[in-house]
Amino acid sequence: MSDAPQIKIPATYMRGGTSKGTFFKVSDLPKLAQENQEAKDKLLLRVVGSPDPYAKQIDGMGGATSSTSKTVLVAKSTKQDHDVDYTFGQVAIDRPFVDWSGNCGNLSGAVGSFAIKSGLVDEDRLVENGIAVIRIWQVNIKKTIIAYVPMKNSVVQEMGDFELDGVSFPAAEVKIEFLQPVDSTEKLFPTGNLIDDLEVPGIGTFKATMISAGIPTIFLNAEDIGYKGTELQGDINFDKEALKRFETIRAYGAIKMGLITDIKEAETRQHTPKIAFVSKPQNYVASSGKKIDASMIELNVRALSMGLLHHAMMGTASVAIGVAACVPGTLVSIAAGNGERDSVTFGHPSGTLKVGAVINKVDNAYDIQKVSMSRSARIIMEGNVHVPADTMN
Repeated sequence: MSDAPQIKIPATYMRGGTSKGTFFKVSDLPKLAQENQEAKDKLLLRVVGSPDPYAKQIDGMGGATSSTSKTVLVAKSTKQDHDVDYTFGQVAIDRPFVDWSGNCGNLSGAVGSFAIKSGLVDEDRLVENGIAVIRIWQVNIKKTIIAYVPMKNSVVQEMGDFELDGVSFPAAEVKIEFLQPVDSTEKLFPTGNLIDDLEVPGIGTFKATMISAGIPTIFLNAEDIGYKGTELQGDINFDKEALKRFETIRAYGAIKMGLITDIKEAETRQHTPKIAFVSKPQNYVASSGKKIDASMIELNVRALSMGLLHHAMMGTASVAIGVAACVPGTLVSIAAGNGERDSVTFGHPSGTLKVGAVINKVDNAYDIQKVSMSRSARIIMEGNVHVPADTMN
């Protein structure tokens, strides 16, 4: 280990939706990290504080959860009719691994604000007072995201009265749209079926809806796997056997979705697919103590991220939920009553969330125009992050 002084890199620590992460302008990264993927991974691992055998990320910016072990890279876009390119890295906590296979929907809500504040958006795209429409190219999944960022007196408005379940304090509302999360060249349902029988050796066979909108996601019925659908983190995350079962089901689902060919590959693809379970609307008490009445929601959904039950709901999984709920015949739609709809409000461990979807059906194929939801975002810290000089060696 070198005793040379640490190097410092301009960085911004932001909350986006119910996640937090360290944001970088690509041009601010050391040249080696810009040009070499291995060096970039080493740098971001050290920034976040991974790998950490204690699973605490004490020596880095991470918060030791899937919602806080995240990094974001933003640059002026090379894509026509887009303002910025956004790349997301989900950093493993206890292993030296950065997963670039998917997007973070929650942090997507902060990208527009970061881009404006960092000078990455052309001035003629901004407004003095009102809503700036920021066109984001999501590099990981090669999709367009539109962020509607409020501005006041020519600066990003961060404070407001919009309340988001899973976030303690109100802030300004940022509406985001995920355009064509599945386009005409892709399969919305990779197996071709709305519901499959997913056989998991040693565990059982389960009805499953497997969908690729937003992020590849496997939906199960809560009762089929021994749950009610109203569980909170403590009901699952302290049960090692349950977590092991979920991971095994997720791995076999990944094979059936065509994402991997060997069960071992799932170990290096923790970010995707997600696994979730659904139930009909039920009363429950959210983790904050807020009472959620069944009349407030159309179904309950619980989802796991990076091997643990999420404290709220991943933004990308919310896209999958919104689309699946609006396609009659899926497990998600059935749990919600199986009717025609263009939006759905679901319950999650921290409260509720509404997601809208614009879907056209053409010749038995579904054309997903966009999925929309509201997030909020704010800067928590900006300055420099310091890492040891030999980090990228």
